[in-house]
Amino acid sequence: MADILEVATREFAEKGLAGARIDEIAEATRTSKRMIYYYFGSKEGLYIRVLEEAYRRMRAIEADLHLEDLEPEAALRRLVGFTVDYQWAHPEFIRLVMTENIHRGEYLAQSRSIHELNVPAIEGLQRVYERGVVAGVFRAGLDPIDLHMSISALSVFNVANRHTFSLIFQRDMGTPQAQVERREQIVEMLVRFVRRDR
Repeated sequence: MADILEVATREFAEKGLAGARIDEIAEATRTSKRMIYYYFGSKEGLYIRVLEEAYRRMRAIEADLHLEDLEPEAALRRLVGFTVDYQWAHPEFIRLVMTENIHRGEYLAQSRSIHELNVPAIEGLQRVYERGVVAGVFRAGLDPIDLHMSISALSVFNVANRHTFSLIFQRDMGTPQAQVERREQIVEMLVRFVRRDR
C-alpha cells in the first residue's frame, strides 16, 4: 500500500485527479487495478488517501520540531522556517492542495481523518503564541488559525507561483541563494507581525 500511495502521489500531483490514470499507477507498482480498487475502493478513494497521507507526513514532522523546548520567538522562527523549507522540498504537496482547491475541497470533505490530522498544527502554534503573549514578547489578540494561514500563504507562494513569477519579473526564484533569502524574509515578516514591539 505504501508503494501505491507513493506512486499515486506523483501521478495525482503531476496530472491532477482528472488526468491521473489507475492503469499507470498499477503498472508502476507492479500490481493490478483490481488490487488498487480492493484497497482504496475507487480512483477518488485513492486520491483522498493520497491527500490524507500528504498532510499526515507534514504534520508528523512538524510534531517533532520540539517547539516547547524553545523560547516563544525562537519556536515561531523554527516553525515558520520549517514550513517554508517543507513546502519548497515537497512541491507535490502544493500541487495536490491546489488540485483539491480546484475541486473546492469536495474530496477532502469526504475524509474521516483530515480534521484530526490538522488540529495538532493549530494547537501547537497556539501554544507557542500564548507562551509568547504571557512572556510579553507577542502582542495579544491574534487568532492562531489566521496566523497559520499567513504562514502557509507566504510559504506556498514560493512554490505555486515560482515559474510565472520568475518569468514575469526575470528573477530566478529557484536558486539556492534566492531560496535562503526568501526564507529569511518570510520568517522575519511573520515574527515582526506577531512581536509586541513591532
